[in-house]
Amino acid sequence: YGNNTVLKDINLDVPTHTVTAIIGPSGSGKTTLLRLIDLLEEPTLGKIVFDGTDTHASEKTRLEMRRRMVIVFQKPVVFSGSVYDNVAYGLKIRGHERGHIREKVLHALDIVDLSDYGNRRAKTLSGGEAQRVAIARAIVTEPELLLLDEPTANLDPVSTARIEGLITRVIRDLDTTVIMATHDMAQGQRLANQIGVLIEGEMLQIGDPSEIFNLPNSMQVAHFVGVENVLEGEIASKEHGLVNVSIGNHLIEGISNLDPGTQVSACIRPEQVTLALTQASTSARNSLDGKITNMASIGPLVRVVIDCGFPLVALITT
Repeated sequence: YGNNTVLKDINLDVPTHTVTAIIGPSGSGKTTLLRLIDLLEEPTLGKIVFDGTDTHASEKTRLEMRRRMVIVFQKPVVFSGSVYDNVAYGLKIRGHERGHIREKVLHALDIVDLSDYGNRRAKTLSGGEAQRVAIARAIVTEPELLLLDEPTANLDPVSTARIEGLITRVIRDLDTTVIMATHDMAQGQRLANQIGVLIEGEMLQIGDPSEIFNLPNSMQVAHFVGVENVLEGEIASKEHGLVNVSIGNHLIEGISNLDPGTQVSACIRPEQVTLALTQASTSARNSLDGKITNMASIGPLVRVVIDCGFPLVALITT
C-alpha cells in the first residue's frame, strides 16, 4: 500500500476440499492476503492462480471467478431488512427463481441454526447471530472457495464454539475449500488440514497442524505457537536420529538430523512437561530435578515455572 510492503515472498498452495488456516498476529497481512485471493486487490508482483487459471485476466473473467468464491469479514455486515432477505441477496442478484431462492435460503438458515430467524430484522441480532447470518449468506451460493477473516473475533466463548461447530458442518456438508485467517492458534489447530504462519508479511512456515505446533522452523514461529521453552545449546552427540543437546551442565535428548557441534534451539512445549514429586519410572527420555519458582492460573490450566538450572515452563491441569 503506497510505499509500505505488506506481503513479501508468499508461496502458498491450497488443495481443493481442504481447510487452510493462516495464523499470525494482528497486522501481519492476513486480511490483505484474503483480499488478494478474493480478487478485491491485485498483487503488485507475482500471480494468483484459481483452478488452473491466472486471475490476472479481463474484468469479465475476474467477475466469473469472484462468483465462485465468497469472503466473510471479521466484522459482519448485515443489510437493513429481514434475515431471510440478507441470506437471499446473493441469489437474487444472480437471477435465481423465487422458489429456488426460498429452498436454498431455508437450507442455509438450517445449517447455521437460524431456521426460526427468517423474519427477524437483521439489525437487531447479536454479534454471534450476525456472524451466522453472514456465513449463511456466503454459503447459500454454494461457493467453491469460502474465505473467513477472523470468524470468531470479538465473540464470547459460547458464540465462538457455535461458530466453530458451524464451520465444521459447512466443511462436511458442502465439501467447500476453506481458507481462514485467525490469530487464534488453537482454532487453526482444531479446524485446519494445513496451517501457514504469517508474521510481518512473510509466510515463515507451512505444514500440517502437528508439524507447525511441534516442529517450528524458526524462533519467531516457535514463540508465536506457544513453545515457551526454547533452550539454546549445542548438539553433543548423535545416534539413530536421536541427539544429546548440551544445555549448560545438562544433556537434553531429542530428535534431530543435525550433526554434533551444531548450535541449536531445543523446543519443548509446556504441555508436554509432566511433574512428579519423586523420580518415577516413565517413558520420558528426559528427567530433570528442579524447584518450582512460580505458579499462575490460566483458565482451566496452571502455568508452572521450574528452575532446573535453566527456567522450564510446564502447563498442568488444576
